[in-house]
Amino acid sequence: MFDSGAAVAEALSAAGADLADEQRQPNGVDLTVDAVFEQTEPGFVGRDEKRVGERREVEPVDGRYRLDRGTYVVRYGEPVGIPEERIGFVLPRSTLLRNACTLDTAVWDAGYEGIGEGRLDVGHPIEIEPGARIAQLVLASADHEGTYDGDYQGERL
Repeated sequence: MFDSGAAVAEALSAAGADLADEQRQPNGVDLTVDAVFEQTEPGFVGRDEKRVGERREVEPVDGRYRLDRGTYVVRYGEPVGIPEERIGFVLPRSTLLRNACTLDTAVWDAGYEGIGEGRLDVGHPIEIEPGARIAQLVLASADHEGTYDGDYQGERL
């Protein structure tokens, strides 16, 4: 069962997010663009270790990110706290999809706190303003043992 948008907004507000009224949706909360990055060096995913590759921040031009086809990393603008007994999913807003772009984000486990990131795949050049709403966070009930205690706990808080 998915939580209402009001419940998701309450969870984000408790984590320190200052949400605008238009971010609150019936079934979730819209996340905004804080920064866009291009990966410049390889990362690594091993059995016992991992490393995020070096990145270059894309600078807005005339108040907009002008993104060519390719893959980017987007940092969201809101701190997130996933409540216990919940799991978080981030989905692209339909306007991204209608503009030949998509957004991928990993599952956000119960107990995760931080300012997360997603992978933005641009299939056709697009302009995006900083602060634009590009994703929607939804929360669902989830049985689990324990809460998130990984390397990314508390990231950018």
